[in-house]
Amino acid sequence: MDSNFWHQRWETNDIGFHQRSVNPLLAEYFNTLSLAEGARLFIPLCGKTLDIAWLLSKGYRVAGAELNQPAVEQLFCELGVEPRVTKLGELICFSAENIDIFVGDIFDLSTELLGDIDAIYDRAALVALPEAMRKQYRAHLLEITHIAPQLLLTFEYDQTVLEGPPFSISSEDINQYYADQYTLKRLKQIEVPGGLKGQCKASETIWLLSAI
Repeated sequence: MDSNFWHQRWETNDIGFHQRSVNPLLAEYFNTLSLAEGARLFIPLCGKTLDIAWLLSKGYRVAGAELNQPAVEQLFCELGVEPRVTKLGELICFSAENIDIFVGDIFDLSTELLGDIDAIYDRAALVALPEAMRKQYRAHLLEITHIAPQLLLTFEYDQTVLEGPPFSISSEDINQYYADQYTLKRLKQIEVPGGLKGQCKASETIWLLSAI
């Protein structure tokens, strides 16, 4: 993952990946995680997603990891919350009631720093990583969360037509990455309205990953 690439995307406001409302697939299928109120979810590469405000409004706690600090500052500004900012080794943690966002390289985030996690909501992490990095990410994610159940969003499209990110990830890829630790269930697959980035026909899939 090229950190300069992502910092430049945020600096130039080239953030088409940032949705202006809660993800409808999250709203529709969140209950499949069967979490108790107050459960804590981890959102890797969270950006300033409005999904965080939605989860907080439902009484859940959120932890996130994000490379770009201005994105996290914008997140707290949009939440109307003044964060506590703490330096934790290579990371900086922005915290407030029910929310902790770790700024920096996700591979510097440890189990000890992250704390207990009840579920993972991977809306933009796996699809943001080139193929060469996905197995490393998968291993790190499962280690720091103790194989917590996941809601996972992926895209499928012809990558010869459009380069990622977000990258195209097939059901075969999901099986390769996760079938040894999870039972995999494809909850829904929908066409991306207008195509991906308005350039390429694509579908978006939400998966439920339950630990074996």
